[in-house]
Amino acid sequence: MPKATSKAYVFTRHGGPEVETFADRPTPSPGPGQLLVAVRAAGVNPVDWKLRGGYRRPGSPPASLPETLGSEAAGVVEEIGAGVEGFAVGDAVFGSTLTGGYAEYTLLPVAITAHKPDALSFADAAVLPVAAATAYDAVRQADLPPGATLLITGAGGGVGVAAVQLARGSGLRVIGTASAGKKEFVESLGAVHVPPGPDLAARVRAVAPDGVDAVLDLVGGDTLRAAAELLVDRTKLFSVADKATVPQLGGAVVVRQRTAAVLDKVAKLVVSGALRPFVTRTFPLERADEALRAVEAGHVQGKIVIEVGA
Repeated sequence: MPKATSKAYVFTRHGGPEVETFADRPTPSPGPGQLLVAVRAAGVNPVDWKLRGGYRRPGSPPASLPETLGSEAAGVVEEIGAGVEGFAVGDAVFGSTLTGGYAEYTLLPVAITAHKPDALSFADAAVLPVAAATAYDAVRQADLPPGATLLITGAGGGVGVAAVQLARGSGLRVIGTASAGKKEFVESLGAVHVPPGPDLAARVRAVAPDGVDAVLDLVGGDTLRAAAELLVDRTKLFSVADKATVPQLGGAVVVRQRTAAVLDKVAKLVVSGALRPFVTRTFPLERADEALRAVEAGHVQGKIVIEVGA
């Protein structure tokens, strides 16, 4: 049986790291279409500190403070809400959280929850719902034939690393922008590395004289504008990072599917070896602050995970 109260790492108001703290909260109860999950691992993402700072996803309700940090988790089903089919107590699962992942227990909506394959660790499963699933949706939306060239800006980040692998697995040539410190890593994934910064278009043309067939932007701003110059067909310009600017340039926002089916497909790609999650550091829940600081600093190579429970 789950505990009546459980530990969570929360933010008490919008702001910087100073608004974060540990709290004992009532263990949530699953409503219709929900699962109560004992968390084993939680992914750490830039969106976590952005939400703490006041950002809200389009269509999301206002924050109910204190709010538990974390957007994705993997764990074991403890209780099942009304109307849930296909899941049982004791199942190992992963998905997007309703009540935060930096916690001993969280709620997952069955619509965005998948069964964890036995061959997939909890840590690897925990980092798939946000970055890897976004990359999967983006590469599918680009819909390029084998041999086409895809430019990925911000190729060294969580979404970028997954997108490079998925694009290369689809037979695409990939050019990736990333800092000099991530050059070797990006090239090890099979991408042609190009440094970011001013005159980006000229540096990309040096390795792709005919331009590129599509752009997946994970940076936004001036980088997005420079990348758009490389396209003849602006309908092949896609952005995760700058939803305001990309339509002005003739492109489109990456459409997230947010389904259990996508999570299941991504998990199978990991098990098959076609996609590596690259979990490079893990922290216990008691050091959740350190885990989030590492991601907030912006220089992480690979993914960071908070491990919880047994």
